[in-house]
Amino acid sequence: MRTTMLIALAALYLLGAGCTPKVQIEPPDKPITINLNVKIEHEIRVKVEKELDDVLSKDSGLF
Repeated sequence: MRTTMLIALAALYLLGAGCTPKVQIEPPDKPITINLNVKIEHEIRVKVEKELDDVLSKDSGLF
């Protein structure tokens, strides 16, 4: 009786081990491309701020 129980448990273990999930990591076939649509406004803002500083300066006589 005990031997049959051990054989049954061993068989269940082997069946369970055969059904374990398998995870594989593979690199893609094509290279990864990243498309960025970025607006660069920093230069424009600096120019506008400098022009406003010149216009609103004390030497301009505006105020």
